[in-house]
Amino acid sequence: MKQPGERAPDRVPHRGADRRRQVMVTSLGLRIPDALDIDTWEHVGRKISAIANCAAWCLGDWLVYGQHKYGERYRAVAAVVNLDFQTLRNYAWVARRYEPGHRRERLSFQHHAEVAAMDPVERGRWLDLAEEHRWSRNELRRNVRASRSGCAQAATALVLPQLSIAAERIARWRDAARHLNRDLEEWIVLTLDDGAAQALSG
Repeated sequence: MKQPGERAPDRVPHRGADRRRQVMVTSLGLRIPDALDIDTWEHVGRKISAIANCAAWCLGDWLVYGQHKYGERYRAVAAVVNLDFQTLRNYAWVARRYEPGHRRERLSFQHHAEVAAMDPVERGRWLDLAEEHRWSRNELRRNVRASRSGCAQAATALVLPQLSIAAERIARWRDAARHLNRDLEEWIVLTLDDGAAQALSG
């Protein structure tokens, strides 16, 4: 019986059917129901990607603080996160290169790591291009390499228009690329080259 002035407990509506369709996060991975639709599966992937990206920045900032605040003692404490120490040092190195205000929310930690060794103006220019053209980390890497090899125009040539592709087709393409032991971007380029050669030879 509720006493005077006592707050009634919050009531959560029963959602047994919904729970059977939910992805559950455990300490050892995901529990994914058989009935998960592709839109929900994609949404879960986006959330996991965002969490992983945030975690890399957070671990880097955490280690930078420990190095500054506790000197050599930080090594023993860093061991509690169960990550390879060199991995943590890499996170810290990238985090140290970018003040929080210079980090791009629409780009991954890996994008930032790709150009972290550059001077601030140059890396800012490349991150601007990656944002503008929605380059993947691999596309950013290829464009940077093309520019360094003296093929300045190649960077522009690699930019393709953004396409809206159904998730089912992308999944099928990934399977095909994996079957040939290639990454998706490489497989797409090779497939387009083959198609162009056949069309031009006819």
